[in-house]
Amino acid sequence: MERPVLDAFWKWTNGINALGGSMLARAINYAQNQRSYMENYLLDGRCSISNNAAERAVKSYVMVNFLFHDTVKGAKASAIVYTLAETAKANGLNIRLYLETVMTKMLDYKNEPDSILEELMPWSEAMQKSCGLNNGTI
Repeated sequence: MERPVLDAFWKWTNGINALGGSMLARAINYAQNQRSYMENYLLDGRCSISNNAAERAVKSYVMVNFLFHDTVKGAKASAIVYTLAETAKANGLNIRLYLETVMTKMLDYKNEPDSILEELMPWSEAMQKSCGLNNGTI
């Protein structure tokens, strides 16, 4: 559905004869230079052109919890854990069980083969079996 809209947009930008150096010319040039990135979301049907859903998901967390972060490291750690939790939720996993599994297996991750990282992804078959909400765990 978005492809025809984007195609029309690119056709429009190619047809504009904006004066060099004008704000419109700069905007069109920027858009054309970013085309591959702007269309990247079309490669996966689960992706959206907008990040509104992600922003809504974190709004309450950000509004309350980030007020209490004293350091950049603390804020970064919280962002990582929150991202893991939201990704687990989006993949139908028990969040507590998923975080516990990841934290336990990652204690000494430098000594693990790279394949362990793929197994720890929330969409992996191993995580779906061990942490999935539909596998009988609570």
